[in-house]
Amino acid sequence: MDLSQIKMVVTDMDGTLLNSNHEVSNRFFELFDELKKRDILFVAASGRQYNSIVGKLQTIKDDIIVVSENGAYVRRKEEELLATLLPIAQRHDILGVLKTIENINSVLCGKQKAYLTGESESFVDFLKQYYSAYEIVEDLSEVDAEIMKIAIYHSESSEQYIYPAVQHLEGDLKVKVSGPNWVDISSPEANKGFALQKLQQLYNISPMETMVFGDYNNDLEMLQNAHFSFAMKNAHPNVKEVANYATSSNDDLGVEQILEKLITNTQ
Repeated sequence: MDLSQIKMVVTDMDGTLLNSNHEVSNRFFELFDELKKRDILFVAASGRQYNSIVGKLQTIKDDIIVVSENGAYVRRKEEELLATLLPIAQRHDILGVLKTIENINSVLCGKQKAYLTGESESFVDFLKQYYSAYEIVEDLSEVDAEIMKIAIYHSESSEQYIYPAVQHLEGDLKVKVSGPNWVDISSPEANKGFALQKLQQLYNISPMETMVFGDYNNDLEMLQNAHFSFAMKNAHPNVKEVANYATSSNDDLGVEQILEKLITNTQ
């Protein structure tokens, strides 16, 4: 595996770069310094909001590109590179469907912050690990803000209890099982693959010069836009099927292991 031509590294966060405690390893930051010396772009791509991703990578935030909200919002420092909004009419249609599903919690994901009702204090506390900027509102349908995604949570299984009820929205919208407990609904073009294509065009980087890491279904499109696509050992079966390569789990520094090989190849 010749990694000497890599110009861009893209990694998902939860289940990929972050360990099970939602932490970034010290080793990663050491390796990032080596990537920077070699002028290799680093992209953090997550279903998380922008502020939450930056919070995990605070010390390097001015040196990276952040793809947040599953590709709907992309920034490099203070420069907005891409923002794909969810039209208000579609937002109301989605919220109408969600009212028919039991035992879920819904979050409107905006550029500046997330919006949710305060009906479940335990969910609000849980959400803080993913959304550092949020506002409690009485009615999600009354929110007057630019929204890019609706995230829906079920405490047991997103694939079993959420996806079947919203699957019919596919086509007009992007419906993604983004984690064991989450489904994300957004504009059809709001996905990590579309965002990666835009970055590849902007920086004149080909799929052969791109390395991508992922673990869940919301990573599928971006994995398909890189030759050096890696599925984590803990990845969803769909991801393992699409990725060209495999690495260790997020708790065994799977990303870092490959980055060490990359750095060795680009001395």
